[in-house]
Amino acid sequence: MNTYITLMKLTDQGIKTVKDAPKRAETGIKAFEKMGGKVHGFYAVLGDYDYISIGEAPNDEVATAFSLALGSLGNVRTTSLRAFTLKEFTEIVKKVP
Repeated sequence: MNTYITLMKLTDQGIKTVKDAPKRAETGIKAFEKMGGKVHGFYAVLGDYDYISIGEAPNDEVATAFSLALGSLGNVRTTSLRAFTLKEFTEIVKKVP
């Protein structure tokens, strides 16, 4: 499975209902798992983003569909990053001419 890091920022709607955010996070994790993904960690963070999650999905299509579904609820805006393990990165670098 591919690894993804998702950066999330609360929208105006999301901050107005922030007390519901922990439950929304749990619901989101369950929805991602139903799509075939696995969440390794979800964190509330300080800085430019409000939350990050680290997880795996079977492919880019599943990861993208989940991000679109999450964004369509209106509570967060997402930025998704495809992450490569050191082993994967090593194989990529071997292909550099």
